[in-house]
Amino acid sequence: MKQALIVGFGGFIGSIARYKLGGVILHHSTAWRFPLSTFIVNVAGCFVIGALAALVEHRDLFSAEARLFLFTGLLGGFTTFSAFGYEGIFLLRRGEIGIAIAYAGLSVICGFAAVWLAFKLFGFGAHHS
Repeated sequence: MKQALIVGFGGFIGSIARYKLGGVILHHSTAWRFPLSTFIVNVAGCFVIGALAALVEHRDLFSAEARLFLFTGLLGGFTTFSAFGYEGIFLLRRGEIGIAIAYAGLSVICGFAAVWLAFKLFGFGAHHS
């Protein structure tokens, strides 16, 4: 139960941070056709998870509970794309290049396909006019 509360509290903070940062970016990029808000949040999350992972790996800086709060909770609430980026790099560092490419490609293709299928199944169409 303690671990669930740690993750939940981190997720609460990460979700609010995503909402606030995304809103600020969206406010300043309303004329853009590119989804800049989500893009910046995802890239920022990847940078933060990379920095934290380096600190854990090279300095053993955080306790198991702190890692649970930061990685699973805070960054999980901020963006799951950061976990995707970290896992992809982890595969590359292990020399699993084919698996990393398959993971990245399948994640994007299947993610798009799942959203498209859900739109089709629930009758909303897959495009916006």
